[in-house]
Parts: sequence; structure tokens; C-alpha cells
Amino acid sequence: MTNLRVGIIGLGVGERHLASYQHIPNCQVTALCDIDNERLNDVGERFQIETRFTDYNRITEHPDIDVVSICSYDDVHVEQAISAFRNGKHVMVEKPVALFRRDAEKLLRVQQDSKKHISSNLILRASPRFAELKDQICNGDFGDISVIEGDYIHNILWKITEGWRGRMAFYSVLYGGGIHLIDLMRWLIGQEVKEVCGMGGNILTRDTFYPWDDSIACLLRFESGAIGKTLSTYGPKRTKFHALNVYGSRKTFINDLPHGKLFDGTQQENEHVITTPYPGMAKGDLLPDFIASIVEGREPVVTARDVFRVMDICFSAIESLEQRRTLSVSYLI
Repeated sequence: MTNLRVGIIGLGVGERHLASYQHIPNCQVTALCDIDNERLNDVGERFQIETRFTDYNRITEHPDIDVVSICSYDDVHVEQAISAFRNGKHVMVEKPVALFRRDAEKLLRVQQDSKKHISSNLILRASPRFAELKDQICNGDFGDISVIEGDYIHNILWKITEGWRGRMAFYSVLYGGGIHLIDLMRWLIGQEVKEVCGMGGNILTRDTFYPWDDSIACLLRFESGAIGKTLSTYGPKRTKFHALNVYGSRKTFINDLPHGKLFDGTQQENEHVITTPYPGMAKGDLLPDFIASIVEGREPVVTARDVFRVMDICFSAIESLEQRRTLSVSYLI
């Protein structure tokens, strides 16, 4: 299969998927869907795509569509992905894939039965600075990793106090933001999380209708015994930033703006500037690999195992927060 036909559901982030697909060989966006008819027609006209629907089933059940990008509201991802898999489509879905463990388990069964690809847009893997760091860790340059910290810091409180996220059956800043850093940390060191302990707070949103925590911190224990930490907060008074600190027995990496830092000792001469671009990626940068993986019959960079395992860590973190105790992480796959 070398000419994949793509349908996109949800034209917020989905518009950026659309722009990326148009530059990828072996695929063509042939249909769009959005519940907002005005947005649907605006995007359709600007990108000259005539086939437009307000019902997602017209995309997921369409006999002439091979790939579906799901960029809709988080609480409908599962039902739309299940429909796509049951109709023989490959699926790229924005995070979070699911809001509840039971729904993720159902989706996984359908995806595995379909034999079709699933991937999710965990885009930090495409950052040149983090990709370079991954290579160095894999080459043993850092020695044994003892501690790794990854924080999602973004002043977007309005998204949960005014937008659709706060009106769903459940939402978590961990699912919307911290998931990127959890995936990044497990990818960088090539290890799974065994235990998690979460703590949340709602100081920033306690006088709003938003009922859940606006900031969540988690401690993680990886397979090797390495300790991880992640913070997800939507209310900091600073520029958007993906904080990342990696402490190894030979080297330490600190992400910073505009440049990162690498330390191989404790003296001033042991501090080195990292100028490799960060963030240095666009929202659609994982899509070329996703399409290539389908054409070539291989796993994408973000595999099905990655998609569901990072969600399992998030589910366990929320359960830990609610139960106020450390929990072991159980994996669906």
C-alpha cells in the first residue's frame, strides 16, 4: 500500500495534522470532520478538501479511507478509535488516548484484533535536543542514570477553567501535559515505571467550576531503581517549558532556555553549553514516520505498547493521588 487516504476528525489541532500530511509522500487527506460546521468549511476551503462531515462515523466507516487522525475532544477518543479499527483503519490519536483504564483496555483489545497501527502524538521525541540526548544515553555516555526529572510547565489555566476540558466526566493536567514528560523520560532511559506516588493541588482553580487538581506532582521508580519526578502545572507565570534534568554517574544534563547544559564534573570547566535546537519541532513531526511505518509494515516510533503504557502510568498516578499511597503500575500490554 503506497497511496494512503487520510481522514481527520477535529480541526483544532487537526488542522496542524492536515498541514503536515500535505507534505508527506504516499498519503493524501481526502476527508475532514468537525462538529463546528463553520470551522469545517473554513479549513476545507483553505486546504481545498471537498469531502466534509460533522458526523465522525462518516470518516471512520468510509470505505475509501485508510488512516484516521483523531484530534477531537478527549472524551470521545476511545469511541472514535474503536469505530476506526472495526472498519479497518490505522489510527493516529492525540493524547490522552483514554480517560479511564476500563476504556483503554477495551480499545487495546479492538486495536490488537484489528492488526492495524495505533500511535499517539507524543511529540517531545521529535525535539532535536532530546533526540541527541537519547543517543548519548544509549551510547553509555551518562553511565548509570540515578535520577531523572521532567516537568510540564505551561500557563494555560484558561483551557481548564473556561474550555471543554473542565466539562468532561474527568480530566487531568497529567493526561494533558505531564504525559509528554512521562513518555519522554521512559523513552530516554529505555525503562518502564514500576511504582508511582502522586500528589495534587487546586489552589489556582479552587474558586472556579473546574473540579480537579490544576497541579500534580509524581514520584516514579523505574526498573533499575532510578528515581523519577514529574510536575504538571497549568498556572505558572513564565513561558512554556519542558524542564528536564538527567543525573547520571558520568554526566548530568539540564534543559534550559535558550541552551541546555551538560556537566561532566563539578568545576566551572566541566560545564558545557548545548546549542542543539529545543523545542525545534512542530505538532505534525511524528506523522511522516507514522505513514512510513504503515507503508513499510513496521512499528511507528511511538508504538502501541508506548501508547498504552504511558496511559497506564497516568492511571496509576491518579489512583495513587486519590488513595494517598504509593502504587505499583500494572500494564495492559
